[in-house]
Parts: sequence; structure tokens; C-alpha cells
Amino acid sequence: MSITRQMADFVLSLKYTDLPSRVLHEARRFTLDSIGCAFAALNSPDMIAAHRYVAKLGGSADSTIIGSGLKTNAADTAFMNSLLVRALDYNDIFWEQDPSHPSDILPAIWATAEKANRSTQDLLLASVIAYELECRWCLAAKPGIREIGWHHASLTQFVSPFVAGLMLGLNRDQMVAAAGISGSSHFTLGGVVAGHLTNMKNSADPMAVEAGVRAALLAAEGYSGPLQVIEGKEGVFEVINSVQWDTDILGSFSDKEFMILKCGYKAFPTEALTHQPISAALLIREKQNLSPADIQSVLVETTTRGADILSDASKFDPQTKETADHSLPYCIAAALADGHVLPSSFEKENLFNPTLRALLKKITVKADKEIDNLFPQVKRARVTITTKKNETFTEKVDYAKGSPENPLSDQELIAKFEANCQNIVPENQQQHIIDACMQLGVKEKSSKEFMEILVL
Repeated sequence: MSITRQMADFVLSLKYTDLPSRVLHEARRFTLDSIGCAFAALNSPDMIAAHRYVAKLGGSADSTIIGSGLKTNAADTAFMNSLLVRALDYNDIFWEQDPSHPSDILPAIWATAEKANRSTQDLLLASVIAYELECRWCLAAKPGIREIGWHHASLTQFVSPFVAGLMLGLNRDQMVAAAGISGSSHFTLGGVVAGHLTNMKNSADPMAVEAGVRAALLAAEGYSGPLQVIEGKEGVFEVINSVQWDTDILGSFSDKEFMILKCGYKAFPTEALTHQPISAALLIREKQNLSPADIQSVLVETTTRGADILSDASKFDPQTKETADHSLPYCIAAALADGHVLPSSFEKENLFNPTLRALLKKITVKADKEIDNLFPQVKRARVTITTKKNETFTEKVDYAKGSPENPLSDQELIAKFEANCQNIVPENQQQHIIDACMQLGVKEKSSKEFMEILVL
């Protein structure tokens, strides 16, 4: 029994009726959150460029792209919709070992469910499975593969073929083949999120999502792939051999609590390690009623990673949105300048705002050994602000808003969705989408009907 065969058995054996109400509710909430993130990204120049690319490729009208309503083949639709979900770095986050954004994979389900005319119950079931497999992969390596230079898209390539295959009706052998095809073809370098960042930062995971759909479509036609791509000769375990792999978490599915319940939402459209320091800076700003003119200096104490990858020289002078939303100093400066961090914080007119740029020069980021010892279970950050009156204020934050320990309520999640849709989606359509997402699977509707309401 190869690990991919054990995964295929789990995917094929789990039923909608096996899912507790709390698990289904979270799957609905993550669906709504992901769609809101997609709408917020529609008018971004990189998304407009990607849409032109997909439109020029053409293809069978199998599934629907959010917003435009363009219908094309399932793989390209999954890629484009995953790009939209990921583009603002505002969708979900799971980070107990390797970091990941499991909702990046949902568009693989939406595209193949629509193509195969699946019900919304099928769609929800596959969503829970996507979270289960992705989160397990994130826990499988110690240290995480991100710690040795690989991007988490390298894990996503093993999840997307299973959920796409489930929607397409693949049997066990075909699913194993799809996992072998996708899982041997899309390892991604951590360089896409290091140093000066480009559009590839947001494209890496969608490409792994697309790869899984293509692999499932190939397997459906009888195409074969490596049977032991994980544990076999020159497979994952043998090639990525400087980490310790936990085979049980990848092949044994007896846990009673579903992984989707351990995943968090983002309260800010930024890299996850910036959330605790942003929260701490905002706490000081609000409690002390500080303006940018009051601030003499800012010290941020965080993990070695936060001080390195998120605070290298390029992050103190970001020239692109992609670099800015992965820049810890920029995110702190935006929070202190405006009292919030929103998608608009990374638009060009704000990127070079003189007030914000002046604050950047006052920020120091320092790695703290005590904080490193807590990571990744606790992602503590400490922010100390010294004013021009020589007053010093410090706040410490361990759990970001939106994490399971500090959750977003339904009302807060809906408010985030509405803010993402402002000036993009008509208010009556917003409410229609909210109602449809929060009632997914309650009434037997097709995935085609669901995707139709996401067209502007």
C-alpha cells in the first residue's frame, strides 16, 4: 500500500454524511472568504494580465472564471481562479510546521465540480478533503521544507490531483496515477518568496493547483504516473532527505478532529508572520492615540525568519506590491500611518506615500531567541514604540486575529467579505453570494448554479 494509494482510499471512502456540522460550517466560511479575496483582486494589473493569457489560450467551455464569467477548460479555470484567491495574500493560513494556504486549492474543486456537474454537497466534501490533505502535508516534515528552501506549492501538487480526481469520478488506480503525475512535476523553489518579489510569489501555488487538475484529466484518459512518488526510489522522501518525514500523518486518517478546524483566516492582506507585529503596533497606536508625527523609533522583535526574509534590504524600500505585502517594516509603517492594513495599502499611490516612507526609516527589526524557541507553535511578536517625548510603549501578541485561538466571528468574516467586494460587486449580489455560501449543501444545488452567481 503506497502512501498515495492510502490517500486515494481516504478520499474515496469519506462521505458528506461523515462530516460534523462544525466542519461543514468552516468549509462554507472558507469558501465565502476565498471568493471575497478573489473579487478584491479582480482589477489588479497582474490579474488582468493573467486573464488575458487564459482567454487567449481558449479551450472547451467546461467551467467559469470568477468575475468575468469567461468559460474555458477546467485546468485553466482552476489556475485563474486560484490566482484570484491568492493574489492579495488575504486568504487563509495554516502554519504549525510548514506554512500553507489551503484555500488556494478550492478552485481546483470548483472547476472540476462544474465540469462534472457535481452537487454543492460534493463540492463541500472535496473542500474538507483539500484542507485535510494539505494540512497533513504541512505537518509531515520536521523542520518544514520551507526551512530548507522549498515553497509550499511543492506540497499542494500532491493534494490538487486528489480533489480534482474525486470531482471527475476517478477510481483508486486513476487517483494514484494523477498523484504520481502531478507530484513528480511541480516542486517549487523558495526563491519565489525571497528577496525582491515578483508576480510569481502569488502564482506558485495556483500553478500547482492547475497541475493537479491536468494530472487528474490525464489520468481519466488512462495516463499513468509513478506509483510510489512519495516513498519510492528517488521519490520525495529520498530526494528531500534533510528533513525528518512523518509517514503516519500522511497515510493514517484515524484522527477524530478534521484539520480544517485548525486553519486560520487572515485579518490583514499580508504574509502571515507580519500579523502579530501589525496587531501589536495597532494596539499601541490606538491605546496611546499616536500619530506618525509622534513617533521617534519602532523596534519589532520577531523570529529569525521575520528578521531575515521579511526584513532584508529590499523590504525597507519595496518597489512592488508583492514585495510590500511581504515586507514586515512596510506593513508596520502602513499600520502606524493609517491605523489599518487593507488591500489599498499596497496600491501604487500608497506604496510611495511620503508619510509611510518616513516611518520606514524609523523601524528596526530584530530577531529574538526566546521568540524563536516558541516558533512555530506560537508566533510571538513584540513591538516597542518610542515617541519624540521619550515615552516608551510595548505590546506583545502571540495569536493573530483570525487564528483558531483568536477567531473571526461569522459577522467579522462577512464584514471582511463585504469590504473586499466594495465598489466591485453590487450589494444585492453580495448578499446573494453570502447566503449561497453559508447555505452550501443545505439545498441540493449544482456547482454550475453556484458558479453562475459569481459572475458580475
